[in-house]
Order: sequence, then C-alpha cells, then structure tokens
Amino acid sequence: MATIRDVARLANVSVATVSNALNSADRVSPELLTRVRAAVEKLSYAPHAGARSLRKRSSGLLGLVVGDITNPFFSDLFEAVEDAAAASGYLVLLCNSSERSEREEAHLKMLRSQRIDGLILAPTGTASMNRASLLAQLEVPVVLVDRAMDGLGYDCVVLDNHRAAFEATGHLIACGHRRIGLINGPDALRTASDRMQGYREALLSAGLRFDPTLVREADFQEQPAYDAALALLALPEPPTAIFATNNLMTIGAVRALADRGLACPEDISLVGIDDLPWADAVSPRLTAIAQPVRAMGEAALALLAERIAGTRLGPGTMTVMAPRLVVRRSCSSPASSRTLHVD
Repeated sequence: MATIRDVARLANVSVATVSNALNSADRVSPELLTRVRAAVEKLSYAPHAGARSLRKRSSGLLGLVVGDITNPFFSDLFEAVEDAAAASGYLVLLCNSSERSEREEAHLKMLRSQRIDGLILAPTGTASMNRASLLAQLEVPVVLVDRAMDGLGYDCVVLDNHRAAFEATGHLIACGHRRIGLINGPDALRTASDRMQGYREALLSAGLRFDPTLVREADFQEQPAYDAALALLALPEPPTAIFATNNLMTIGAVRALADRGLACPEDISLVGIDDLPWADAVSPRLTAIAQPVRAMGEAALALLAERIAGTRLGPGTMTVMAPRLVVRRSCSSPASSRTLHVD
C-alpha cells in the first residue's frame, strides 16, 4: 500500500507539500498540485481516514500568537478566543511575539511540537522568509486576525482600518481642524498602512493638503508615541489636533500633552483607535474608534473550527468588521487664542 512519502518521492516534492495539496489545495501552486495529483493517481494512494483524524484532532489544543500582550486589544482578543474555544472543547496556548519576527518563528516551531489542531495568528509586520514555510509545516488550519497577509490563502478577520481612520480624521475636520497630526504604527503592517490611507483620503475629501511633517511613526507603542507627540508639538506650526491610531499610542500622546501643560480639548483635540474602559474614565473622556474585539475573536475561532472539522473548504476568506466612532469630550473646535509652540 502506497504511503504519503511514496507520493512525495514520485512527485519530487516534500511530504508537507503533498499534505497541503490534499487538504488545502489553495496553498499549493497549480504546477505542484498537478504533479501531486498525478502521483496520487498512479500509486492509487488513499489517505487513511483514521490517521487523518488523529493528525487533525490529536491534542485538543489551539495556538494563538499575538503581537504584544501588553496591548489591551490583544489581551481582550485572547479572552474572546479562549471563551469561544472553551465552548467548543478546546484549550488555547497563548504566545506573545513582542512584534519580533524571530520570536514569532520560535513560537511557531514550539506549537508544531505541541501538535496543535489549529492556529490563530496576528503576524508581525516584519518580512520573514521563514514564516510561510513554518506555517505550512504545522499542517493545520490557520486563521489570521487583526492583520492580513497577502498571498498565503488563509482566512482572515480584520477591522475596516481604512474606514476607521477616515471616520476619525473626518470627525476632527468636522470640528474645524485643518492641521491634524497623525501618530501611526509601522507602514510594514497593513493595519497601519490602511489607517494612513484612510487619514489621507479624509483630508483629500475635505480639500486639505496632505502634509508629511504632520505624520509620525511610533511602532504602536506608548513611549515612541510620547516622543512623536512632543515632536509634533515642537513644529513651527504645530497641529491643532492629534489622531493616534491605537490605544497605547493614545496614552503616549495624553502624557505628552500633560507634560507640556496643554489642556484637551481647549488647546488641542485628540482622538484614538480602541475604545477601552479607561477612555470613559479619564478627564476629558476620550473620543475613540471602537473595535469589535470580541466579535473578531469569536469569528476567528469559528472559522478555525470549521476548517478543522472540514466543513469549510476552498480558498481563505476575508471577514471585515465595521468600526464605530464614539464621540466624547476630547475634541472641539481649534484653539484660537493660544500658541502651541514648545521650546
């Protein structure tokens, strides 16, 4: 009786490629797929149903790799995924990449050794030649969450980041602001690049010129955002409003305003992405774009469970969640009686 290794040898491909061709054909090139199918037919190879079941459901474990567990978005996402997984009889192994590709790759290797049944991944923005290979070697379904990656064919659950930034910037424009500072994440992350595009298109729609001096990259982290906000405030003509594109960077901007003795919104307006509990508890209460974090986690788990069970087949799908603008007191019309230049 022919084995999967016999098929791989005849087709001159790896065992992992044969497995992908039989279970996730969209992840294999047409040329390789043709070779594998020809070898399967010639050898009359038939995967053993019991072995496939054991391989796919051997552990009851799922992997979840997030970018930064100190970010409340990811801790909330973990809670949502874990609750949904428990309801389906799974346990979740949580891994934190700390936005480092080498750490992400180490986690993927570890999860393979744990024989997980499926993986939910919020990938780092760093380009990695090894990531696609390591994901294929897992030989389990993969769902991306929060951050899309082109060309891999996986299911993905994301926020409509373009719309989120468009609405946040549009709100500040509606308040009368014409110089709006942007504190954004790294452009290598599609999340950040989509938010940049939404910001630019909101300006364009209002007939405003895009000014690159008003844009600062802060790695989605608090301290770089603090420094970025100070740099914006030190401009000869500083912004009258700041848009920070995640919760940690919003905190950094709030700290910078406080350290420069600026009142919000009397001196400068502020809007962020991620509507967390503290946004309604600080003074002033912060205007923010709310992300449906729980719904995103539940949708990712549901897609993964369907792939594991074999009830969802074919190419990966993109699930895009709608943002929601929550208007509070951190935005008003531009200050007209105070200069914001910082020495």
